[in-house]
Amino acid sequence: MRVMVLVKSDERTEAGDLGEEREYAEMGMFNEELVNAGVMLAGEGLHPSSKGARIRFGGASPTVTEGPFPGPRGLVAGFWLWKVDSLEEAIDWARRAPFTEGAELEIRQVMEEDDFGDALTPGVREQEKRLRERTDALRKAS
Repeated sequence: MRVMVLVKSDERTEAGDLGEEREYAEMGMFNEELVNAGVMLAGEGLHPSSKGARIRFGGASPTVTEGPFPGPRGLVAGFWLWKVDSLEEAIDWARRAPFTEGAELEIRQVMEEDDFGDALTPGVREQEKRLRERTDALRKAS
């Protein structure tokens, strides 16, 4: 199964504080463990919400709101995409992450094709397959 591990924002990340060199070294070592174990598929940090936008749909046209957004604890500062055998395995890995006190992670299982059942018709499945192939090629080219 694949899971997305969301790293929640806090006042520090929303202020654009990039942390200390030691923190990056520790995280780099943790990421190396994840890669060596075949767990980590992707992982990135995100800029503060002040550099982002939200788009809300409804009414005549979508409404765009530029950041920053309130409530830093409800925002996302970064993410990993992991391949694990179970939620318990993901939790075990997440507990080892070198975060400081007060940091928060959220683990969510990624929907797979079979999770959609009959709603994913053969035509839509074929389209999804083509799109995955194209996005894989783009990722390899970058």
